[in-house]
Amino acid sequence: MGTAFIIFTILGLLLLAQSATSLREGLRFRRYVRRCRAQPIGDFAPKAGVVIPVTGENASLKENIAAFMTQKYPQYDLVLVVSDESDPACGTLSALITEAAPGSGAPCKASLVVAGLAQAQGQKVHNLLRGLDAIDSGAEVLVFADADARPGSTWLRSLVAPLANSNVTVTTGFRWYLPGQTFVSQLRAAWDTSIATLMGEHDSSFPWGGSMAIRAEDFGRLHVRERYWTSTVSDDYCLGRAVQDAGGRIRFEPRCLVASRQDSSLAEFLRWANRQLIITRVYAPRLWAMGLAAHLLYSLAFVCGFLVLLTPAAAGWERIAVAALLAVILALGMAKGKIREAVAGEIFPEEREFLARYGKRYWQMTLLVPWVMLWNFVVAGFVRTIEWSGVRYRMRSDHEVEILGRDPR
Repeated sequence: MGTAFIIFTILGLLLLAQSATSLREGLRFRRYVRRCRAQPIGDFAPKAGVVIPVTGENASLKENIAAFMTQKYPQYDLVLVVSDESDPACGTLSALITEAAPGSGAPCKASLVVAGLAQAQGQKVHNLLRGLDAIDSGAEVLVFADADARPGSTWLRSLVAPLANSNVTVTTGFRWYLPGQTFVSQLRAAWDTSIATLMGEHDSSFPWGGSMAIRAEDFGRLHVRERYWTSTVSDDYCLGRAVQDAGGRIRFEPRCLVASRQDSSLAEFLRWANRQLIITRVYAPRLWAMGLAAHLLYSLAFVCGFLVLLTPAAAGWERIAVAALLAVILALGMAKGKIREAVAGEIFPEEREFLARYGKRYWQMTLLVPWVMLWNFVVAGFVRTIEWSGVRYRMRSDHEVEILGRDPR
């Protein structure tokens, strides 16, 4: 029995346990999604203030913002925030706001705020703070969302309703990328939904900035503006830290999974993916370390397994054992991908025909996603600079960010 086989056996069994646990968590996620979607939303719907930072215009912007403006919710303010008046999105946003003006029959009061350029924090956080200044003081709930996702008509009510429970401090949804026709969009969908399925009813859920809500009273009590958003690029991780520091609870609401589509070049996707994990490394180092360890285990097990398979001196039974164990591990990963495919079909029934054609990519990309993620995790261990919406930042620490420059429009 060779040394490589012994090392592989140890790593392979550890990876098998990890993969089985991951599949079990995927099944729990699906059960939680189904259970929550089968329950009534709830009647708690106080006046809300929704802030959405917008940067640039794309083909789906108009439809996305229109979806935010037509929520089935009794009363809410919608504040759209751009960094400056030259932003290409201003024309589209102004036209939508005019259509939704009081008296036009629209169910919300919408406004546009020009925030100006950030000096000591990420542009998104700066825009959120300026947007909060425009929220009516009577709003009992503050809601934050992203313009690149399209919510369902009951998104706002679903996000706010759990706050009726005083033990819940923040509610959150998450983005759910749908695979497109290109390889990169399919890779992005498989990559990102592997993170989405980490959400659940457990206490370790983290808020996602594209869909999160908090009572205005708690936002002030936790001093989010003064302590956590003063010099940061991460609105969600820092809000999550504020909740954790105060012993609060973050609740994931499956009804607030929002469909997203994004196509790009492979280089653009890798920069985006690196940015997600660089931010995680700075603001949630324990979460980053756990992810790095999991992906290192995966890669080392497979590398050792391939070495055994390619070594002439390896016994035949050793090769069979290695191949069988690797096949089982891959099957477990693909099974979790199949869960994501099934969940996507359930939460986005309007996309069922499209998912019937491309939904298989959620599990077919199982062979590739772990290696891409390993690269992202390793890069995050050494890099502290990111580019976000044309602004370059250096994150000196979790409470100090430096703006390095801005790309001209």
